[in-house]
Amino acid sequence: MDDREPLLRPSPAPPPAPGLESDAHSGAPIPSRKQPRVAIEGESFTVRGVLVGLLVGLVICFSNMYFGLQTGWVSTMTMPASLMGFGFFKTLSRHLQFPFSPVENVLVQTVAGSMAIMPLGCGFVGVLPAMNYLLKPEEQGPIDLSLWKLIIWSLGLCYFGVVFAVPLRRQVIIREQLKFPSGFSTAVLISVLHGKTRKSTSDGKDGQIAAGFASLVPSDDELIADTVDSDGRQQEGLDHASDWRKNVQLLLLCFFVSGIFTFATYFFPIIRNIPIFGTVAASTWLWTLNPSLAYVGQGVIMGPATTIHMLLGAVIGWGILSPLAKYKGWAPGSVDDWEHGSKGWIVWVSLAIMLADAIVSLGYLASRSALRYFPKFEGLLGLKSLPNKVRSVLRSRDTTGYTSVSGEDDTDAQPSRSQEPEIAALDSDEIAPTKDQSEDQDDAPANQQIPDRVVAIGLVLSIIFCILCIHIVFGDLVPLYATITAVFMALVLSIMGVRALGETDLNPVSGISKLAQLFFALIIPQSNKSSVLINLVAGAVSEAGALQAGDLMQDLKTGHLLGAAPSAQFWGQVIGATVGAVVSAFIYKLYTAVYIIPGDLFQVPTGHVWIFTARLVTGEGLPPLAREWAMGFATLFAITTVVRIYFGGNKRLQAMIPGGIAVAVGMYNVPSFTLARTIGGVLSWWWVSYKGWRDTPLIVLASGFILGEGFLSIVNLIMQSVGVPHL
Repeated sequence: MDDREPLLRPSPAPPPAPGLESDAHSGAPIPSRKQPRVAIEGESFTVRGVLVGLLVGLVICFSNMYFGLQTGWVSTMTMPASLMGFGFFKTLSRHLQFPFSPVENVLVQTVAGSMAIMPLGCGFVGVLPAMNYLLKPEEQGPIDLSLWKLIIWSLGLCYFGVVFAVPLRRQVIIREQLKFPSGFSTAVLISVLHGKTRKSTSDGKDGQIAAGFASLVPSDDELIADTVDSDGRQQEGLDHASDWRKNVQLLLLCFFVSGIFTFATYFFPIIRNIPIFGTVAASTWLWTLNPSLAYVGQGVIMGPATTIHMLLGAVIGWGILSPLAKYKGWAPGSVDDWEHGSKGWIVWVSLAIMLADAIVSLGYLASRSALRYFPKFEGLLGLKSLPNKVRSVLRSRDTTGYTSVSGEDDTDAQPSRSQEPEIAALDSDEIAPTKDQSEDQDDAPANQQIPDRVVAIGLVLSIIFCILCIHIVFGDLVPLYATITAVFMALVLSIMGVRALGETDLNPVSGISKLAQLFFALIIPQSNKSSVLINLVAGAVSEAGALQAGDLMQDLKTGHLLGAAPSAQFWGQVIGATVGAVVSAFIYKLYTAVYIIPGDLFQVPTGHVWIFTARLVTGEGLPPLAREWAMGFATLFAITTVVRIYFGGNKRLQAMIPGGIAVAVGMYNVPSFTLARTIGGVLSWWWVSYKGWRDTPLIVLASGFILGEGFLSIVNLIMQSVGVPHL
């Protein structure tokens, strides 16, 4: 593909697909009410599907705890979960009572994903380490929670976001039909794995399809035909069978290679810090490379734009600001000292960048939502006098009539979109909006939806349960009114998180938690000795709500396109979250009992970000000149965020403008992690954009690297606990 060619180009509305009527005004296809529903194969909820989902989720949960304590990075890895679930059942296919279906695969990845995010959702990689190790005695710390209190805390946080996501589903998936690119990608991957894809038209492209219920499920006459060999034998899905076997083999190979590397690093820890820029840069300024294949894999998943922006943050923070603060005497301590060294000094700058990005981004999202539902605000606020381009940015964008012409991800890449040959023309931007009067046709049957009564009762009970659990854990240290306020604020902020996820594939949970911390600094008096602790709890509740709601909504999008029952996914999410909350508490206790935290291996940088933010907004003094530099960078990245929003329709141009969150992450993580991730981002660009290869094998490769190190870290944990010596 020509690099100068835009990612999106306007295309004429194609003729409606079979069974679809054409809208008189736009020409876009809308479903006919007379069109019968496509028959859905298999059961949406099975015991075996739940058990396999929990098994896959356990592996990812261990992996996320390991990487989360190191750098704060956590991923649901829904696409690898679908692939692992499919591989497991395909291996046992001869012994199954009934076939493993796409909707059952949706259940597997839903359960696995909900379990996988618990280390982040329950604060085990950020808030809890901040309370346990960084909270000062004058701040009512340190707070070392027992195992049973950790379980109560995590169970209290894991439900209300899930329940609150259910009423949002009808608005963002059925009515507005937001893209949720990762959810769409997972649905396409599952359909390809199971050989349930639509036939291509004569020109090799599929027409637009409605984003209604089971819209990726082909009818009998649309199913890709089987082939017959020269001997007359039917070769059902020959290419499809070969593809999934190759992907599973690639996953296992990368898992094994990454695992061997992880095992070797236990005996030779120096491997994790290679002084590629010389010993002085390594020992004095912490410029080393951690050649971890897992971090290369993370860079692949993040994509080139995000990793390059992170590298920019590392260069600014560790290459410019750190030496400057050291030589000027603003941070006189050792560079790697969080309290008195430049490592802690530059965190204040990264915090300012994150807050500026969060305020601008979420403020823009809130403004768009307000103008969408209350158009009179446009006149009342005097927005009609603004240029048309600015007014169009503030309105919801419509992607109808646009077709993807490349396999590249959105620039803030999350897991990449599957680009298999038979479905290459399908893209989340191609889903044509249907009319409001077709909502019933576009939704799951009534008996498969979550009853309103269950949602209403569940939401009330989950909120009460959350408040009760926090009170049991912290007692009078966190007043009841603060907990109640935090929960209801979390519900409001989770709406913005879900919308951002649906439109951009990014759930801004870090920004949401920082906004919650900023808000609580205004309502909790600084004279309160527990003000920092209350601030941490409020941010954790907001992050948990937004994360849980967003995760379920991605899964619901996947299930919606494949015809899975929303009720099955809801209960699968509840089961996965429950088990994940309990298991995460045990894993956290294991790591904290065996390793020194914070330490060389587990630096818990997000824990420092949490505690620094709480101290900042509650009035603690900053190091010398940190305020001036922080305000300057906050202003700069508020401007860049506005520019990124303005050019949101031009993904190639937007990728050239640094993103605040990515730059901030590059600042507060040591360079060794960022350099490895940048290698992965460049590999992703070379593979997809330069070579033009399919990105599904690349995502499988990255997932194998991540899971291999995460799983083998369990072996290292055991060896560390029994005192096996390092070499």
